[in-house]
Amino acid sequence: MHNIGSKVLEGLLNADGGGYQGKSLPCDNGHTYEFVGYRDKNVLTVLGKVKVTRAYYYDRQCKDGMCPKDKDLDIEGTSFSPGVRRIKARVGAYRAFGLGHEDIKEMAGIDVTAKEIERTCNKLGQQTKAFFNKQASESLKVLPIQSVPKLYICMDGTGVPMVKKELVNRQGKAEDGQAKTREAKLGCVFTQTGLDERGRPVRDEGSTSYVGAIETSEVFGKRLYAEAKQRGVDRAKEVVVLGDGAPWIWNIADEYFPGAVEIIDLYHAREHYWKAGRACSCLNKEKLHQWAEDRRKELDAGRPEDVVKAIRGLSCLPEYDKEICEREIGYFEKNKERMRYADFRRRGFFVGSGVLEAGCRSVIGQRLKQSGMHWTVDGANNIIALRCCFFSNRWEDFWEYRAA
Repeated sequence: MHNIGSKVLEGLLNADGGGYQGKSLPCDNGHTYEFVGYRDKNVLTVLGKVKVTRAYYYDRQCKDGMCPKDKDLDIEGTSFSPGVRRIKARVGAYRAFGLGHEDIKEMAGIDVTAKEIERTCNKLGQQTKAFFNKQASESLKVLPIQSVPKLYICMDGTGVPMVKKELVNRQGKAEDGQAKTREAKLGCVFTQTGLDERGRPVRDEGSTSYVGAIETSEVFGKRLYAEAKQRGVDRAKEVVVLGDGAPWIWNIADEYFPGAVEIIDLYHAREHYWKAGRACSCLNKEKLHQWAEDRRKELDAGRPEDVVKAIRGLSCLPEYDKEICEREIGYFEKNKERMRYADFRRRGFFVGSGVLEAGCRSVIGQRLKQSGMHWTVDGANNIIALRCCFFSNRWEDFWEYRAA
């Protein structure tokens, strides 16, 4: 069936007689492309290989040749049809390149190499970034018509294993002091319209979109702001920024989302009083768990000051680690207004960043942090761009953008 289909497709593609457009065509530099003759090109399509006949033009002054038909068929600089490239990008964004070519062979009967999948992913990843940039620039000019009841903006970072050249002069947590990873920043935007029967907030189905890259917080802040603009942050009745205690997160919130409700992820906050409790080795397991349970109740009630008071009370115990406890006290004091969880719950807000935690695993971790993987910054960012496009339900929009 594929062989029959490829023959029919080949006849259809060549029905135009090669795409002849006259003896000459204008060049962008003011020169002229002259018709030379017809050239055949073998192209791999989802139905199999086809031979495409194209009119070839040459500019003697620029010393450059071109086939107008290649642009029309979207096969400039490639021997793969758009459909095959689309399959390669999808598989390569979900699976290791070395396994992806086996999947394509098994499911579509298309024989491509792992390196060809990688090249396609890198090229389309770059085009995906251009697509997001175009959407971002357009969103800055137009206000959405529909208002949003509650719009959430979440940020976090996760380490991606890198090749050695990307880690030069970077300090890390390894025993030798060298970094093994670079931080990929991921942001997500979603909306909430209502509550469930128990009064808990419910994320609007299909409302989550992602942006991410290995880049500075300054660049990432602009990226996330553009996404929020596109999602209607200017017309949202309430805007909530959710994150952990990383300073770069709240710097972005202050710069781009002033007036937003700022909430420290409750589960990250709980980790910090546990760190303080474990810093007192004199507490046995039972006492430690009871102490932590009391702190949980205080934090759930939105009373971080009581948590600070309890951590200070540990100083009278023997084997008290002052450095750790003082650091955790500083964390709660600095973020206390972002920990009024009882009030946040009364207002119907999410107090946990589970959506983004899941995003870090699904968007980045499941593809870029597999055993034995090491990335360049550009390679990782291309895959992140593709995966953000998939998980944001903009894959079809991206291909429409390419075809425009």
